[in-house]
Amino acid sequence: MEDLDSLVRRVDPDRWLATRFIADRQARADVIALYAFDHELSRVARVTSQPLVGEMRLTFWSEAIAEIFDGKPVRKQPVLVALADTIARRNLPREPFDALIDARLPEVDGGDPDEGAIALNTMRLAVHILGSPEADIAAAAFAWAAYLPATLPKANQDLAGLPSIAFPAVAYATLVRAEKPDPLTKRLRIAWAVLRGRL
Repeated sequence: MEDLDSLVRRVDPDRWLATRFIADRQARADVIALYAFDHELSRVARVTSQPLVGEMRLTFWSEAIAEIFDGKPVRKQPVLVALADTIARRNLPREPFDALIDARLPEVDGGDPDEGAIALNTMRLAVHILGSPEADIAAAAFAWAAYLPATLPKANQDLAGLPSIAFPAVAYATLVRAEKPDPLTKRLRIAWAVLRGRL
């Protein structure tokens, strides 16, 4: 997990920073595994120039996830090994993983990924990992709204029922509209969001 932690710190520093506010080390590692999976999906369109090859890569991930949920041997890939442990330990649902993969399909054909579905399903799974599966609907309602300034008050209203232990799963969204803050400002903004339970 140290390798995955370093990976997420390099490629997804905002969400990695939010995980520093997860007190339980195992829960933090499980969320890191989820973010590493999301990163692997995001790489598909960037490392392939042919749509067919991109679709094949997404199929690899789709089949690997299906095998995990079917109880088959896990493919020897670091993210999948860590993710399989997380899925078993947290009893995660399969549907959000399939939705994350489907959200990337337009990207391999030169279109835009479904950012709303990506934010929604990643946050739902992270909230579930942090021990609040009953609150994933609040996180889902919040996820995409956080990216639209006009709906931020509604997003914070949706978050009112989110337990504080699960707030690091959504806290990084406080940086979405920030004007490229420096690392210290980022840390302070996320810390303030976690403390208040608001963005």
